[in-house]
Amino acid sequence: MQPTIYQPLKEAKRIKVFIPYDMIVVREALKKMDSSFWHPHQKLWSVINTAQNFEHLKKICGGNYNIEKDIRFTPIPSVPLTENALEALYELEKALVLKQYSHSSIQVYKKMFSVFLGKFMHRNLKEVTKEDIEGFVYELITKSKISESYQNQLINAIKAYYEHALKTPREYYDIQRPKKAVSIPNVLSKTEVLNIIQSPQNIKHKAILHTIYGSGLRISELLNLRITDIHSNDGYLFIKDSKGKKDRKTILPEQLLVLLRTYYKAYKPSYWLFEGQSGCKYSTASIRAIFRKAVNDTNSNPWATVHTLRHSFATHCIENNINIRHLQNMLGHSSPKTTEIYTKTIEINNKTIISPLDTLLKSNILHL
Repeated sequence: MQPTIYQPLKEAKRIKVFIPYDMIVVREALKKMDSSFWHPHQKLWSVINTAQNFEHLKKICGGNYNIEKDIRFTPIPSVPLTENALEALYELEKALVLKQYSHSSIQVYKKMFSVFLGKFMHRNLKEVTKEDIEGFVYELITKSKISESYQNQLINAIKAYYEHALKTPREYYDIQRPKKAVSIPNVLSKTEVLNIIQSPQNIKHKAILHTIYGSGLRISELLNLRITDIHSNDGYLFIKDSKGKKDRKTILPEQLLVLLRTYYKAYKPSYWLFEGQSGCKYSTASIRAIFRKAVNDTNSNPWATVHTLRHSFATHCIENNINIRHLQNMLGHSSPKTTEIYTKTIEINNKTIISPLDTLLKSNILHL
């Protein structure tokens, strides 16, 4: 067998590589490349997408390699919907609005259900069976290479139509889902976090990153923070109407409060804590751009996202022995099982944990 280098698309951030198990020398050479990363679910390696890295990959393979097109989701062609299909799409939207789904969730459901309608709009939707739907999903998996996330979103949209719009019993459309992967959140070290959040020179940008990490916020929660949500005397942030339409409190660190006061004096926001130039909410794209620049400037983990700061907050809280129940409340998790995933991300090495081997051997030396 030969290594396979997947030709990345222009906008791709990584170059993926398959290395046969017995090609140890090639694999070790790839490991030494900057930004090399192993994807356990795909059984592939990757490096940052640059022309230099692509040429270097060919070099370490010694001319003995295959080049194939990047493994990528094949776009599903959209088709004009019939009048009946548009009516079904409207019925789904009406049902979701009545159930108070968020605007963004409704848009995702409509997009996914349109894919379903593209296949079944010429049939009576009440007569489409569970087997028909599973056959359709199977076709998308095998031909279009849809991801597990796409598959789940599609199934959610289909089930929402039959359960909420048509009022079909839930059991009737118990559609087969992909096996849930037990993945561990990507986490930054404390040093990486410090480098990233201290990187911006702009006080507003610095305050944004400090707030996300210091209080464990999602992007949407940061954007919706009002000045009145800062309870400085009591030491907490009030998070209103967060994911799942839940209000909660989370910690307001003393050092963050000092920084926010400096920021407030400089920018004097009127309503939202972080406002754009016109006084409206700051944008998601702007926050991502701030974070990406900080990551690049500090040469930190290129796979990190803004949400990685929240994961890192949770992990570092557990490392600091913060009560799991308190952490659950700060993060806004409904179930402690969601919070417990962070117990798997704590740093494990011979500096944080003593192996019984060391205990046994040191004890044996003392008895000699």
